[in-house]
Amino acid sequence: MFGIGMPELLLILAVALIVIGPKKLPDLAKSLGRAMGEFKRATNDLKQSIEQETGLDEVRQSMSEVKQDLRRSFDDIDTRPLGASGAAPADTQAPTPEEIALAKLEKDPDDAGGEAGSKTVDGSTAKSGEGDVR
Repeated sequence: MFGIGMPELLLILAVALIVIGPKKLPDLAKSLGRAMGEFKRATNDLKQSIEQETGLDEVRQSMSEVKQDLRRSFDDIDTRPLGASGAAPADTQAPTPEEIALAKLEKDPDDAGGEAGSKTVDGSTAKSGEGDVR
């Protein structure tokens, strides 16, 4: 409390008792307590009116809402780093030829060949076993 310790406070009270006297000291303490309470109330009212006029409460609330929205947005984003070209990171493996062939088969099963036949250059279908006999 203002850097005043217990010994200093006792010294101030002893001097006040000697100067003011024991009869008037309680009245002085009561009026001092009321004045401090009134001062505290006035500062709180002033602080509250300034916050209302400036809209500080609304700004704080909107800032906290924006902060929460940003956190939710960043939590939803895939946080893997991209390479310089904007592609997947270098540690991801390129697809193997088998994976590429399987992907092509899944896209267009007519191009698969085999028993159902495969397309020739002119667009006709040839059955397996037919074709160029030498």
